[in-house]
Amino acid sequence: MRIGLNLPHYGALTGPEDITEVSRAAEAMGYDSLWTGDRLLSPLSPRDRYPGGNGVMPEEMNVYLDPLTALTFAAAATRRIRLGTSTLNAAWYPPVLLARTLTTLDVLSAGRLDVGLGLGWSRDEYEAVNVPWQDRGGRLDEILDLLEQIWGGGVVAHSGPRYHVPASRIEPRPVQAPRPPILLAGLTPQALGRVARRADGWLAVGLPLPLLTSMRQKIQAQAEEYGREPGAVRTVQRLNPRLTAEPVDDAQVPARGTLEQIAGYAKRAAADEVFVDLTLTVTSRAQMLDLAGRFLGSMRAG
Repeated sequence: MRIGLNLPHYGALTGPEDITEVSRAAEAMGYDSLWTGDRLLSPLSPRDRYPGGNGVMPEEMNVYLDPLTALTFAAAATRRIRLGTSTLNAAWYPPVLLARTLTTLDVLSAGRLDVGLGLGWSRDEYEAVNVPWQDRGGRLDEILDLLEQIWGGGVVAHSGPRYHVPASRIEPRPVQAPRPPILLAGLTPQALGRVARRADGWLAVGLPLPLLTSMRQKIQAQAEEYGREPGAVRTVQRLNPRLTAEPVDDAQVPARGTLEQIAGYAKRAAADEVFVDLTLTVTSRAQMLDLAGRFLGSMRAG
């Protein structure tokens, strides 16, 4: 199992030294990857409930850096560790500009990018970027079509229901061939079907283990129905717990629990890759590095 760490880019740790020092330390510890998420604003009267906990967005998310800029900063401070988004809300971005930014990050990191895309949950954020909330799944499919074409090389030409690109060359291409891995988030049947059909991986979250296993099995079965090789779709799981000093009831894990309980859950979940987001617990860089080291040690023990 590969083990990753969420990059400090929201909450209490959003300074340049937070990003560089944590990135370097994570690489030195032996972490496999660094990850960022995507949050645009904090509506005062939200139209949608936050998909987790008590339905209220954590206060830590009121302060949020741009995810790709933060990863680029981390890329400059590291040499080996991979860089991923979980998730980038793809529909917010014009696809040609999105492709250019992602390509730039892959080039500047010497081919270390994992492109994790999702659709978000907040209609308020969609309104703020002037993108329709309706048919966002169809919008994502068209964005994926364009990314595939742009990264495939040759002449790019696209005329679809939402985007038009005149016949052009768009260079450079990413370092990774044929393109950076594309990972997709989502829990609905439509989202899981999209993962099975066209993604290199599924971005999972801290679900009850029977549900997580069931969804993973559905993705793999559908992928094989589409003619893909068994195991073609890997699972990358994000865990963002509020850590506790004392053990909690198992029913609260992995949303809450001790570091050891969270690591135990991650081992049982047995994803291809898991990364832990400590932002809901830490208030200092030293605390984050201490917990990151302990989590990695717990994951490797036994």
